Amino acid sequence: MLSGILQTKGHRKLVCRAVYTMLEGRNMINKSTFTRIEESSEKKNASEKGRATIIFSLKNEVGGLVKALRLFQENHVNLVHIESRKSKRRNSEFEIFVDCDSNHEQLNEIIQLLRKHVNVVDVEPPDNSCLHEEDMNEVPWFPKKISDLDKCANRVLMYGSELDADHPGFKDNVYRKRRKYFADLAMAYKHGDPIPYIEFTEEEVQTWGVVYRELNKLYPTHACREYLKNLPLLSKYCEFREDNIPQLEDVSRFLRERTGFTIRPVAGYLSPRDFLAGLAFRVFHCTQYVRHSSEPLYTPEPDTCHELLGHVPLLAEPSFAQFSQEIGLASLGASDDSIQKLATCYFFTVEFGLCKQEGQLRAYGAGLLSSISELKHALSGKAKIMPFDPKVTSKQECIITTFQEAYFVSDSFEEAKVKMREFAKTIKRPFTVRYNPYTQSVDVLKDTVSINSVVEELRHELDIIGDALNRLNKQLGV
Repeated sequence: MLSGILQTKGHRKLVCRAVYTMLEGRNMINKSTFTRIEESSEKKNASEKGRATIIFSLKNEVGGLVKALRLFQENHVNLVHIESRKSKRRNSEFEIFVDCDSNHEQLNEIIQLLRKHVNVVDVEPPDNSCLHEEDMNEVPWFPKKISDLDKCANRVLMYGSELDADHPGFKDNVYRKRRKYFADLAMAYKHGDPIPYIEFTEEEVQTWGVVYRELNKLYPTHACREYLKNLPLLSKYCEFREDNIPQLEDVSRFLRERTGFTIRPVAGYLSPRDFLAGLAFRVFHCTQYVRHSSEPLYTPEPDTCHELLGHVPLLAEPSFAQFSQEIGLASLGASDDSIQKLATCYFFTVEFGLCKQEGQLRAYGAGLLSSISELKHALSGKAKIMPFDPKVTSKQECIITTFQEAYFVSDSFEEAKVKMREFAKTIKRPFTVRYNPYTQSVDVLKDTVSINSVVEELRHELDIIGDALNRLNKQLGV
């Protein structure tokens, strides 16, 4: 439907503009007599009504369109969408498309009345264009606004304040107490709160310093150019230094200005569904604790070294941020099987992805960029490298205890994004979603009303682009 509506500006316009132009040009009516018709908020006889479409062309009669539109008002028929399109039947004519809420009796009556003023070309009777509520009841719950993340951000699956017996800090009571402190802070956090400032211990800063120093030796030859571009900015604005662990609140403010992403503290591992849901709202769930000092170059779980050195520099890159968000949006309301496929694609791109730059392999995955040994291995020439294809990648086994058996390479973030976008279309959902950055919520597109609303916004954006091009052409003398 979107592709059908978004055609050239000359062939399709909003009805208000088309009517205004036609009537004003022919001196048929004064500007003040045309009243914009809005959708009524009343839903009378909603159970009996459906969405009907009427297509008609104007007769050679002064004020014919205005008279026709008034018939809908007078007969209490809700107009949902109106537009004019250049006729495919006669190039010299425009046809008016009207979507309305109507039952069969109302529809027959309004058609008979319309025939007195217009030529009725086609009629599509009331349909079932809306998604039934029972269909939505079968969809897994998902957050619809950013504050809804409060409902799922604390469903930690692993670690948090508890540690497994094989964890380096399992027998260290001081470390376990420190971990509980970080977990309690994350559990108490609510959307809109400032992220608590942390006084890191000398031992924690030293551990961070070892990781920071050793990884920075590899970045010039192993990290992608986007990473290398953004890391100095983080040093400048967020105090990324060997002797200082950045504060998440500072990092969150920096990312918000760069790409709209924000940081939310988390106590430990989230389920793939809950983690990906955060990405849909450009929220990255981020741990604040530091790995155990006994093994500074190893961690069995994501810690703040992994998050800040692995993920954050690329979350500051617009194309990568968009790629991450689109994976998150595709996950909302998806089945468990689809979530697993999306999470696997995320794992082999955002965590362990490779790209080609200047004919060389470079890392962009956070799991690689925060692991000295695996970063070396992935680019050693000995690792198995495969082209990124979501259909293939989604079936690859994810390994968290040793090196991956295979790594996937893309020519660019844009290429990976296009492939993921096509893959997301194969996910079975009775709707799709669109992120609204103004309200930090998702619009669920499940019927013609919600889709038309998006189309109207797109038209406005295209008008802005069209105006910009016209001004540029004037400057260039085109």
